Amino acid sequence: MTRLFATALLLAATGATPAATRPRPAATVAPDAATLAALRARPPQDELIYFMLPDRFANGDPANDRGGLVGGRLQTGFDPTSKAFFNGGDLAGVLQKLDYIQGLGATAIWLAPVFRNKPVQGGPGEESAGYHGYWITDFTSVDPHLGSNDDLKRLVDAAHARGMKVYLDIVTNHTADVIQYRECVGKPCTYRSRADYPYSRLGGVSGPEINSGFAGDHVATPENWARLTRPDFAYTPFITPGEERIKTPAWLNDPIYYHNRGETVYRNESSQFGDFVSLDDLATEHPRVIDGMIQIYGDWIDRLGIDGYRVDTAQHVNPEFWQRFVPAIMARARAAGIPNFHIFGEVSIDEVDVGRLARNSRITGMDNVLDFALKNAAMEAIAGAAPTSVLARLFADDVLYPQGEATASTNASFISNHDGGRFAWFVRRANPRIDTVELAQRTLLAHAFLLFSRGVPTLYAGDEQGFIGTGNDQLARQPLFASQVPEYRAMQRLGTSAGHDVASYDPNHPFYRNFKAMAAVRAADPRLRHGRTIVRAAGDAPGLFAFSRRLPGQPGETLVVMNTANTPLVANVMVDPANRAWTSRLGTCPATAAAPGTLAISLPPLGVAVCSSEPSAP
Repeated sequence: MTRLFATALLLAATGATPAATRPRPAATVAPDAATLAALRARPPQDELIYFMLPDRFANGDPANDRGGLVGGRLQTGFDPTSKAFFNGGDLAGVLQKLDYIQGLGATAIWLAPVFRNKPVQGGPGEESAGYHGYWITDFTSVDPHLGSNDDLKRLVDAAHARGMKVYLDIVTNHTADVIQYRECVGKPCTYRSRADYPYSRLGGVSGPEINSGFAGDHVATPENWARLTRPDFAYTPFITPGEERIKTPAWLNDPIYYHNRGETVYRNESSQFGDFVSLDDLATEHPRVIDGMIQIYGDWIDRLGIDGYRVDTAQHVNPEFWQRFVPAIMARARAAGIPNFHIFGEVSIDEVDVGRLARNSRITGMDNVLDFALKNAAMEAIAGAAPTSVLARLFADDVLYPQGEATASTNASFISNHDGGRFAWFVRRANPRIDTVELAQRTLLAHAFLLFSRGVPTLYAGDEQGFIGTGNDQLARQPLFASQVPEYRAMQRLGTSAGHDVASYDPNHPFYRNFKAMAAVRAADPRLRHGRTIVRAAGDAPGLFAFSRRLPGQPGETLVVMNTANTPLVANVMVDPANRAWTSRLGTCPATAAAPGTLAISLPPLGVAVCSSEPSAP
């Protein structure tokens, strides 16, 4: 891998590493007032988020591997040899690795859901465990496989003592699969629409009248919903004996608070009202559900002093829910002394379609979303062979957001995640015959695009250790500790000859070092965190893409230049004529402008440079 860093991104960052990126000893007590005040004052744009599934990050306490349960994997959910079951990571492990995370340059940690899950779900031969956190039974307690509520509090306090924020992943759309339907026990239940199976009839439009006086799910008053007393309008729901009280808070055990309409097909009406893989889909139109979720997640703010929420499956919840939930949670956070509480919702799309993300922001009142459009643009133009005009269009469409680029700048941006897969796999999928050098170059270039673009960049745990994976979902969820899963042990890593049979926390891994250097450049330059984006160059083929970051009303600019092609690049890039003297922050930049308004740039194949300038005297 030596050639990679001689020909591609050999990062030449200048200046000292900012204090926020220097690791400090683990803290076990609450942060001091000054540290906490500084943390609270930081806006979202100042963060670099590190995202993880705690079960797949570090195992700090093997005593909790089975979650206090007895039996085999179908009882405990624990099987370190299976990618579908708990592998052993926990909150104690995250606490022990704070030096590693902060040393990378991360200023915030986003934890996949940590709440108690149903240990195992699925029919015979299709069982898997809730290691990922999205099958919640108890919204008030940490899953015992991961630790305790006290462990979570210790982790948050330790992070805060270092000046690091903690975001929790939350779910309002569904709970674990507990409710069954009499009409289709043991098999998927076809979605039954509101037109064919209205709330007012038993088993279809010709059935006897039930729920007399219920005016429909669009009428949000408690009085109206009190008239919905029977949940068997589409299917006949029941709870498996022994699981009648499995959910906490207790109101979640009543089928009246669920849609009970069968499996979603992820489009049209079923996208909001259908069960996700048989998960119990909450009736988020119901005032009791809205009030209950506000109470649940408001209480976590009060208990922990956490800094933000990532909202799972936000697009599959009715907008009216968010119109009440988001203001209430933000008010709860302000009352707790957290003025910059950050909420961003998952609105999954497969295209470079800013409009769909912006629509969700506008109609829900949830200001921020996960920036799937940025991820998709990087997939097309950096993993694939799309023209760099795709990247330019991404920024041009920021005007569609409610507050334009100001909204886009606080969206959580990413290029890899636990659902869709890792960026290196996207590159390999787009280029099946690619060699490992180019694979690494394109992966590093995409991370440079992520870190220097507007938004709040999010790194997926393992990318900094050259993880590739072989697909999405479970195939992108390798642990950083030594894996016993045969599929993971067979997977390649970039930047090292080591595999997944050894622990992967190497601060000298070339990806870790490159990510750290880029994070330091971003942390040291307010323009890269808060500046407006001005596209300087883009084309109808792979190759040159350049954009400047400028602070409104202030002189100077920071220029980011990328080469998405496999050939060297020499080009003149437009800049502000007032900016004549230039400094290399990353890569190699000319010291002076070639002419007023022009900077002569040379880049190697798949290279990047970050150049900064202050206005010169006339």
